[in-house]
Parts: sequence; C-alpha cells; structure tokens
Amino acid sequence: MDFEMNENQLMIADMIKDFGERQITPYRNKWDDNQEFPIHIFKEFGELGLMGVLVPQEYGGSGFGYHEYITVVAEIAKLDPGIGLSVAAHNSLCTGHILQFGNEDQKKRWLPKLATAEWIGAWGLTEPNTGSDAGNMKTTAKKDGNEWVINGTKNWITHGKSGDIAVVIVRTGEVGDSHGMTAFVVERGTQGFKAGKKEDKLGMRSSETAEMIFEDCRVPEENVLGEVGNGFIQSMKVLDGGRISIAALSLGIAEGAFNEAVKYSQERHQFNQPISNFQGISFKLADMATKLESAKLLTHQAAQLKNEGKPMTKESAMAKYYASECAVECSTEAVQIFGGYGYTKDYPVEKYYRDSKLCTIGEGTSEIQKLVISREILK
Repeated sequence: MDFEMNENQLMIADMIKDFGERQITPYRNKWDDNQEFPIHIFKEFGELGLMGVLVPQEYGGSGFGYHEYITVVAEIAKLDPGIGLSVAAHNSLCTGHILQFGNEDQKKRWLPKLATAEWIGAWGLTEPNTGSDAGNMKTTAKKDGNEWVINGTKNWITHGKSGDIAVVIVRTGEVGDSHGMTAFVVERGTQGFKAGKKEDKLGMRSSETAEMIFEDCRVPEENVLGEVGNGFIQSMKVLDGGRISIAALSLGIAEGAFNEAVKYSQERHQFNQPISNFQGISFKLADMATKLESAKLLTHQAAQLKNEGKPMTKESAMAKYYASECAVECSTEAVQIFGGYGYTKDYPVEKYYRDSKLCTIGEGTSEIQKLVISREILK
C-alpha cells in the first residue's frame, strides 16, 4: 500500500500550517494556562471544512476519506494537541455516530450544522463508575408515550459544557446486557439536560472536558439513533474509527516533539559541538524516528481498511495502542534532549509531554487495546 501524501493531504497540511501560525501558535500557552476552550477557532475550522471531514458534501461536509482525516488531526495536533483532540472528538464521535447510524431525516437535520461547526458536538459513553466497563452504566432512559426520559450523569465528555448537541448512550434494558443500551441525540436547551463539573486536567487543557447531567430529560422518539437496544454495539463500531482518530492525534504529538528535538539538538552546543553529534542523543533520535514511522504505517493501514469498508477492529486497536505509546515515548525523550529547558514552558516539548498521556487513556486505555487485539487474534 502506498501511503505517500496525496494532493488533498498536501493541500490540507499547508492550509493548517498557515492558519496555525497565525491563529493557534501565538495563543496556545494562554489557552493552556487558563484552560480556555477557544470555540472561535472551531467556528473558523468549520469554514475551512475541517469539522466535517468525513461527512459527504450533500450534508455540507468535505467528503474526504480517512487518510485525509488523519492529516487533519495530526497537523492540528502538532500545533496544539488539545485543539486536535476536540477536532477529533467532534468529527469521529458525535458527527461520526450520526453519519454511521442516523436515518436520512436525522442526517439532514444535524449533519449540516455539525459539518460547518454551527453546532459543536459531544459524545457520551463514560460514567463516573463505568469507564472501560461501559456495560454496567447507570444512566437510564425509560419510555413514556412518544418520549424517552433520561436520568444519570456522563463524565469525561469532550465539549460536555459547550457542545450544542450530544450523542449519548444510555441503558434501556438490563445491566450488563450488550443489547440493553440505546443511543440518543440530545440538543442543548432540552429541559433536564445541563453541564456539570469541568475537569482541571494535566494536559489537553485547551480541549474542554466536563460532565453532562440528565434529570428527567425528555427526548422525542425521533431522536433515537438506529434500533433501540443497539447503542452499545453502535458505540463499539464508532470507537473502531475513533481509535484511528487518537492514533492520528498521537502521530501529531510524536512528530511535533520529534521535530523540536531534532532542531534543538542541532542548535544546542556542548563541548564545542552540537549535541546531535553525541551518540547518546543521535540514538534517541533514531529510536524516535523509527517508532514514529511504524506508528504512521499502522495508522494508515487501519485507515485504508476503513476506507474500503473492511473489518479493522484489530488494526485500529493496534494503531491506537502503538501510536499513543509512541507519542508518550517521543515526548518524553524530547524533554530529555532539551534537558532543563525541556522542563520549562519556554519550549513546546513540555506541553507535548503533558498532552501525550491522554492518548494512552482516552477512547480505550492501552490495556483495553491489548484486550481487543488479543481477542481478535485468538478468535
């Protein structure tokens, strides 16, 4: 398979770089320090076609495939991983779930607003006591005439406070029944739907993470996505694509950290020569480059399978697992190469270091990815 960047990818990369130098890089430390979610940036991304990358043009999207999508997320992540995370969550989770499982009326109703960033999307599966164990979720929906009444709390939700629309998966059957959960679309402003606590995080601080609280929240029947009882099954399929998103996010972090480390190692002199001349540094760079290239190949392999509509559960889990661990390793080594300067906010590697860790946790921990991979190979 040929994974050289195509014309669309090159155009996207140049566009994001140009936009980022003007609108992101000068402000990323301020957003990080203040934990500010710069929603105006995403509105501008909507005008550039970056908030509906995979959405067909008939619904107002860009109509690209997963290779282009990887480029979008990775290039933004190089600039600010938190912004990249929010773009990924909006595209692959909320928008992606509606695109994959919504009926025609639902797609026409919601996708144009999401693809243009008129509305920012959220997606809710995780709860305070059910992270990896989603089957034991406590949030419920009960039928009442032509409406469903939702009660419970979702947490660790990207855009849980600022999102205009959310896809939420709640229990409509028995605890632990994989066919006892259903996906609903809930619009902001619906009575009984409100935001809760906003998390104060180690990294990814320009991406908003908050609770979503439902108190006798009434949702009409037409807001059910797919069949009642299929919400968990849908979620697992959505997360297959979501793993490509986090792998792409990880690639951006790893490459950003690597590029900074290479540049610094050639500029920094010790003992009358650049530190890149020393084997201890050059071998670190060699390891980083090799792991980064491996992560790229795994990620684009999963993307190719996704584009072709082929099964890719194992491949996307491998990409997410390897790329996320690569991001942590590359950012760690970048800090080490920078030495004391790498521990300060004067250089971007400390931010890559803090932001990278989320990639091994969000949308399925590294341990869950190993579980998925092992089950696939032992079928």
